[in-house]
Amino acid sequence: MKLVLHKVRVTLSDFELAVDVETDSRVTAIFGPSGAGKTSLLDVLAGVRPVQSGFIAVGERVLLDTRKRWFVPTRERQIGYVPQDLALFPHLSVRQNLCYGAKDKQTANPLFNFDHVTEVLEIQGLIARRVTDLSGGEKQRVALARALLSSPRLLLLDEPLASVDDALKAKIGAYLLRVRDEFPVTMVYVTHDREETLLMADDIVVLSSGKVTAAGPVREILARSALS
Repeated sequence: MKLVLHKVRVTLSDFELAVDVETDSRVTAIFGPSGAGKTSLLDVLAGVRPVQSGFIAVGERVLLDTRKRWFVPTRERQIGYVPQDLALFPHLSVRQNLCYGAKDKQTANPLFNFDHVTEVLEIQGLIARRVTDLSGGEKQRVALARALLSSPRLLLLDEPLASVDDALKAKIGAYLLRVRDEFPVTMVYVTHDREETLLMADDIVVLSSGKVTAAGPVREILARSALS
């Protein structure tokens, strides 16, 4: 599904985010160092950060067109978002977290049904537990499952492997690959890790100080760029 961000401009406290890219890959990596504007770009796609000007479309659906004063609210964008802090509700059970924001059977994509999502991510045995009793890797899978249960057309992942050790990184990475291969959803994957990018993504957008410095197929961009 094509993702278009045309002349998107966002004024932040310390710099300006300016993005003009187009990709039709299943998984696009947003790559760059801390402070480059990667999370801010996800917030723009999710509709939770004000945009001064620009145009955003996912497939044939226009989410933002400032010239026409068109803005689709966050809750109507059909976007699943897994932030770095996961944003799980600690006072609720895993089941209650999963059901929060889930589509009803009449509007949900059948591929994103509760049983299928929990089976793919192997969290059936966690359903009755409290979030506070889960390990870091379990919380990550629950947050991912909650995002999928919203039947998203676009899935935003903000550095899902950044705060885990190597052993857990390999395990969660395997689940992310399963999600990529199992569900028909376009993914935008924020990372600053070269190996993650090669593993997960087809296209890459490189950000530095709020500006796009390179964009295109992952292997082509990484081969000609000194990215670390």
